[in-house]
Amino acid sequence: MSERTELLMRIIVSIVSGIILSVWKILVQVVAVIHFFVVLFSGKRNKDLAEFVNYWNTQVYLYLRYVTFTTNEKPFPFRGDGLGKNKDKVDLKDNSKKNK
Repeated sequence: MSERTELLMRIIVSIVSGIILSVWKILVQVVAVIHFFVVLFSGKRNKDLAEFVNYWNTQVYLYLRYVTFTTNEKPFPFRGDGLGKNKDKVDLKDNSKKNK
């Protein structure tokens, strides 16, 4: 595939992935507010909510690497492995005990 064809493909992939990530971002913002109240009332962070947001963080990172020509690996939903693996693990350790 020529560089120009690759560029045109990147434009299409970037637009489609960007739209999906933008809609997902709205959900992440809602989840962040919900998670705030979960922590406020229960005193504990919810692992499932944190992992949902972490998937979005990972996909945005992969998207930016593709758009900036850092990698040729296509972002979600064009990846063969779906959402793939999280790059970072969600850390729900209680840090308040460290500070004492």
